[in-house]
Amino acid sequence: MRAMSSAMLAAITSPGIQPAFFVMATFATGPVYLWSGIGSIVWNGHTWLGVGTLGSISVAEEGSTVEAKGITIGLSGFDSSFLTAVLGEFQLGLPVVVYLGLFADGALIASPITAWAGRMDQPTITVGGETADIKISCENRLIDLNTSVQRRYTNDDQQLVAPGDLGLSFQSGIQEVVIYWGVIPNSKNNV
Repeated sequence: MRAMSSAMLAAITSPGIQPAFFVMATFATGPVYLWSGIGSIVWNGHTWLGVGTLGSISVAEEGSTVEAKGITIGLSGFDSSFLTAVLGEFQLGLPVVVYLGLFADGALIASPITAWAGRMDQPTITVGGETADIKISCENRLIDLNTSVQRRYTNDDQQLVAPGDLGLSFQSGIQEVVIYWGVIPNSKNNV
């Protein structure tokens, strides 16, 4: 359950709800701030550029199981001459956050909630004449649980993480050692 301010709770339960989505997507030169309305709006110390109906966000699913569920963020109808700049700025794995905001009487309620957060994955680009569409698949950080860890229990590997740690420096010497737990046996047959 997400924490909501009393103003957000009142707005979400009112009959005339006015939602808006805010997307912060990080690229090579820094974050880009977009929102689902028209024009610019200042929130959270940033100016968010309105994309109106040119932007799209797929459904952000949640469930009762621990599972990575991604979303797709799209921008359509931009000039295809900007395509090189867009591809030059894109880097795999940079953060993206989607916020859900509500308006009351035409003013943004000051505490939008985080609807989804993760990292950008692969872009899909469609060029049609003079305009282009881009859709960026975004993955939840839980997807990292499916990646195997490339670590070993060796002193060399431990020195990469914690230089000077001697915890694994004796591991190779104890691999064939017989350790008696409790009483030492009387004969060699009891080993």
